[in-house]
Amino acid sequence: MTTVLIADDQPMQRFGFRMLLESQDDMTVVGEASNGTEAIRLVDRHHPDLVLMDIRMPGLDGIEATRRIIATGARTRVLIVTTFDLDEYAYDGLRAGASGFLVKDAQPEELLAGIRAVAAGDAVVAPSLTRRLLDAYIHHLPPSPTVDAAPRPEDPRLAPLTEREREILTVIGQGWSNTEIADRLHLAESTVKTHVGRILAKTGTRDRVQAVILAYDTQLVTPA
Repeated sequence: MTTVLIADDQPMQRFGFRMLLESQDDMTVVGEASNGTEAIRLVDRHHPDLVLMDIRMPGLDGIEATRRIIATGARTRVLIVTTFDLDEYAYDGLRAGASGFLVKDAQPEELLAGIRAVAAGDAVVAPSLTRRLLDAYIHHLPPSPTVDAAPRPEDPRLAPLTEREREILTVIGQGWSNTEIADRLHLAESTVKTHVGRILAKTGTRDRVQAVILAYDTQLVTPA
């Protein structure tokens, strides 16, 4: 049974989410929060598997709430549900530690599949969509060094990676799926999955979304 906390300042939105989730045999809603502060308190009380987190809420917003929840080291994962066309903070939510995001007008089956994926430890956002999101809000990233600038010290998170793992992290950041990596690098897909798992473990990233962000932060990948 996947336990879910709903954090949204709109009562009707929370009601709709609750009705959908509780119609499923493998999900239950353990609480509702109308702002980030309340979400943090309820996570501490109920330890849900997942928080459906809105971004724009009064008081403490969903980004800061996500950051604080993840910082505790709790097993709870966060799935941001936002109006992507209007909300320019989705990238910050991912950097804060969310395991992915969906738009509020997603189909019910997409939301349910996303919850199940995040609860199982996967990322919800398709790699190509993640790439487009990061490119859209690339102004949040530190600027690339100029030609005359001193070389940037290598990020210590990359140090444990083998040459092959660096290569795979780079193409993950470029939006390649496991199948594409296997085909283009002439590897078995099971081998790719093993490499991805080792990359996540060595770099301390929670999931594929965080790995994409790492690839951008360390400038293994630069915006198109």
